[in-house]
Amino acid sequence: MTKEPDSPPAIPCPECQAGLMRLRYLTYFTWLGDELITVPDFPAWVCDVCGRREYDQRALGWLSTLLNPTAGRPASRRRGQPPARPKRDGTRPSPK
Repeated sequence: MTKEPDSPPAIPCPECQAGLMRLRYLTYFTWLGDELITVPDFPAWVCDVCGRREYDQRALGWLSTLLNPTAGRPASRRRGQPPARPKRDGTRPSPK
């Protein structure tokens, strides 16, 4: 007997309340400035009744990081004077 891989559980559709949102892999389209970006096989939850789509939040976060114009650049460090230390008045705390 072969065991099928576990698929994520279906969740009720918040739009129609009749269907179930199931994980599917679709082509995701977004604009980056004046350019249309397409991402094939992007995970999305799709209702089997009304067709509502909700893209996977974790995948959207990864895509946002990849499309960030500063991605791959080292963080710029400001060079300047070190932060000021608090001044001490030279007295010691009294013993209790």
